[in-house]
This record gives sequence, structure tokens and C-alpha cells, in this order.
Amino acid sequence: MPPLPHRLAVSLAVWFGCGRLPWAPGTWGTLGGLPFAWGALQFGLGAGLALTAAVFAIGLWASARHMDATGEDDPPEIVIDEVAGVSFCLCFAPLTPLGVAAAFLLFRLFDIAKPFPVRRLESAVPGAWGVMLDDMAAGLYAGLCLLLLRVIGIL
Repeated sequence: MPPLPHRLAVSLAVWFGCGRLPWAPGTWGTLGGLPFAWGALQFGLGAGLALTAAVFAIGLWASARHMDATGEDDPPEIVIDEVAGVSFCLCFAPLTPLGVAAAFLLFRLFDIAKPFPVRRLESAVPGAWGVMLDDMAAGLYAGLCLLLLRVIGIL
């Protein structure tokens, strides 16, 4: 059996199994991260941002360990990056069912489409930093869209 730090890193990298579910692991990881972000945001924006920062830092460690163990760059089962990205995105949303749904959909849109410079971050920044940063950029794009939707009164 692998040592405890390795097992913990893998569990976190795949977000407690979300990344190992069939079809669209990034979507499952995003869904798995929403309750944590929503729960943290019940204590205010500072708690949501603190959770995002913590998940980002832990994601750097966990994804690096998992990639070292597998020898793969950004294997699809690593979804802690989606958890960090959607946590950041949700900081911009109203905590209503519509706001959470919009955050989920917009984050997935930007995470999948990877508009400039998101795709460049993913390819130009090596290792765990690249894995994590592209999802943070997707979360920022989605968050800015959420702000716009709030300003014009849709959310």
C-alpha cells in the first residue's frame, strides 16, 4: 500500500473520486466542488476566497504528486483544479439557485473553450502550476461574466 501522503495527494487530486467517474471528469469535479464553495461563502466573501486559495495551494501539491506518480502531464482524473476554479467563480455569483447554476455553466464553458490566454496558460506553464492556473483563469472569466449579469439585472 502506498504511503499516507501519496494516498492523500491522490484523493485530493481526484477530489475524492469525482475525477474517476465515467465521462466528463471535469464536470464531475466542478459539481463536487460546488458544495464546498457554497458552504464557505455562507460565511462571507473572505471565507470563499480563503477556500479558493487553500484549494489552489493544496491542488499544486496534490496534482504534482499525482503527475509524478503517473508520469502523465495533466491526466484527466485530476479535478482539484476545477474545484479551485469554480470556487473562485462562485465568489462572483449571488448564492441563489440561478446564480450557482450560472456559475457552474459559465465556468464549464470557459474551462472547456479555453479562450485566450487560458489555453496558453495550460500549455506554456509546466506541471502543476499550468494545471491549476488555466482553471483559475477560466474561473475569472466566468466570474466577470457573472458580475456583468448582475449589473444588468439578470442575476
